[in-house]
Amino acid sequence: MSDTAEQEERAAPAGPEAPPAQDEPAERRDRRSRERRVAVLRGARRVLARPGFVTTLRERIALLDGAEELYDLDEPSDMYGNGVVEALEERTAALLGTEAAAFFPTGTMAQQVALRCWAGRTGNPVVALHGLGHPEQHERNAFSRVGGLHPVRLTDAPRPPTADEVRGFEEPFGALMLELPLREAGYLLPTWEELTEVVEAARERDAVVHFDGARLWECTVHFGRPLAEIAGLADSVYVSFYKSLKGYGGGALAGPRTLVEEAKAWRHRYGGQVFQQFPTALSALAGLERELPRLPSYVAHARVVAAALRASLAAAGLPWARVHPAVPHTHEFQVWLPCDPDAASEAALRQAEETGTMLFSQPWDAGGPGIALTEVSVGESGLEWTADDVRAAVADFAARLTA
Repeated sequence: MSDTAEQEERAAPAGPEAPPAQDEPAERRDRRSRERRVAVLRGARRVLARPGFVTTLRERIALLDGAEELYDLDEPSDMYGNGVVEALEERTAALLGTEAAAFFPTGTMAQQVALRCWAGRTGNPVVALHGLGHPEQHERNAFSRVGGLHPVRLTDAPRPPTADEVRGFEEPFGALMLELPLREAGYLLPTWEELTEVVEAARERDAVVHFDGARLWECTVHFGRPLAEIAGLADSVYVSFYKSLKGYGGGALAGPRTLVEEAKAWRHRYGGQVFQQFPTALSALAGLERELPRLPSYVAHARVVAAALRASLAAAGLPWARVHPAVPHTHEFQVWLPCDPDAASEAALRQAEETGTMLFSQPWDAGGPGIALTEVSVGESGLEWTADDVRAAVADFAARLTA
């Protein structure tokens, strides 16, 4: 599912769905489906993950309960990036082992600014990246239309780029951008050895390396390395405060102090120097304090869930069902089924409506002719699921799908 779809779903109100008319426009039908899914997700008793955006405003505000333990609430409120925002920046830089960090309202802005700053230093506006990376898939060509950058695709293959592809690329580039994990390919990560080789290959070409680490927080289990060591491979890193940490929004660009200071100037020019951001900054501090330590347990349990899914889908007699990757690299992965996406979606929603258990909460997309694709995320609520729970839910889902 694209980030645009995530945003649309975030805005969708809850409520019952009336039967769709056969001649209903596709856009309206899609919106009704999103509204139904969000309503079902809010009401389900058992889910593998319950994203913050499906909860009520009251529940979202409750995220700041106990905020006095995160920051002195008797301090003056922030204005244009000082105060609690600076405290968040310092905390982020310390976690990532960088000299400094700058808070940004969006990742699109943060990464465009980072690579624009690097282009000024290298004298080369060409950015080598993966064709499935977020800028190529979900940002409406912002790099070239707004940032004056020239993205080139190392590969479109559904896997991380290789060192040989970096070394053998036919034209010079000033920066290499790596998305960790590569979401559109199934939240895939290279091995630690592969990652270091790719970085070294970029260095051989005198290119800087930038990590799109929106979900870098959950990569430590796969790499077997602390955050600071992972981030230390790159010249700069972007991290998100809402994708895994459940904050209200925003992210940070971390790297050398001189780069970060220049980035803050560009943040102002791009309109990102917001007057007050204390709710978002406090929610990010809450995520770093409360959710970040839990992520390794989510990753570990995602592997239990994935194994149970693989076995039970096969037992249900669904030919060519796939869990990808077979052993998840993070706490999120893909499931592929040999069926129509609408049929899979209807089976998943009916199961949740009738049993209170929502096994597949994300939309189903077409992965090819007769192939349905969805994403599975395992969060705090998913820790309660045993392998037997997963098997029972799959059996019920498969019965509905094949009825």
